[in-house]
Amino acid sequence: MKEPVYIYSGRTSKYLAEKIAKCYGKNLGIVNYANFSDGEFRPSFEETVRGGEVFIIQSTFAPSENLLELLMMIDAAKRSSAKRVTAVIPYFGYARQDRKDKPRVPITSKLIANLLIAAGAQRIITMDLHSDQIQGFFDVPVDHLYCSTLFIPYLKSLNLPQLTIASPDAGGAKRGVAYAKFLNSDLVICHKQRLKDNEVDNMTIIGNVVDKDIVLIDDIVDTAGTLCFAADLMHENGAKSVRACITHPVLSGKAYEKIEKSKITELIVSNTIPLKKECSKITVIDVSCVFADVIRSVHESKSISKHFDFTTIQ
Repeated sequence: MKEPVYIYSGRTSKYLAEKIAKCYGKNLGIVNYANFSDGEFRPSFEETVRGGEVFIIQSTFAPSENLLELLMMIDAAKRSSAKRVTAVIPYFGYARQDRKDKPRVPITSKLIANLLIAAGAQRIITMDLHSDQIQGFFDVPVDHLYCSTLFIPYLKSLNLPQLTIASPDAGGAKRGVAYAKFLNSDLVICHKQRLKDNEVDNMTIIGNVVDKDIVLIDDIVDTAGTLCFAADLMHENGAKSVRACITHPVLSGKAYEKIEKSKITELIVSNTIPLKKECSKITVIDVSCVFADVIRSVHESKSISKHFDFTTIQ
């Protein structure tokens, strides 16, 4: 007989966790919080999890308390004698800090991996890491899901006559190549130069965009500076339309205003991070049933390859 499944959520990911639990067919577990006057808090599970399989859902976007809350919940489950604790992290924050790109800086994504393991996480489920090699930072199994399994059917439904995939920078070329190969479309790459973080100084388009229906592919949209710069430049160079499929809508600063004023026709994102406000140009794709299916497969020790294999997409 399989051990019972318990699904819990941190406070900022409850909007998504409730949908995941519903898709799975269970109620979301109750977590109570003690809040102290100095800002310290303490989560507690309101049922026994002894001998059970615990899945804790929490994206680690800002503020950093979201990460701390996840670590505390993992520790609580481990100390409550859960048989296995899985951290379900739809958006893995700090993933952009995955290497030393200059002297005397941390590799923060590796640090967070160490913290999760030290807290007691025995498995990680996440979606569209900033770089695939982050999986190697963990010494436990990592189920790395791809939102392409949802984005591609949506793109097909648009029936764009001159579909062309674009990467907003050279670093995302591998992701763009995979989409272009599967959709049998052309590929365009943007070469950008930065003077400092979150600010594009110059951009060059490599490839033909004239009369094309461009779809930019990326994992994160933060300030939307690169995205809007690329969309406007492609429009100036003759693109018929410019869309973007980007998994994690961080959308900080004046991102929403930039998107509204830009030449972007549609920004397609997932709900790994909640939108801060409505935007007429943003379409949200729900990922809850994907995570629910993976949780079920993990519990039943079944394959999850259909969630990251392009060839399984209809």
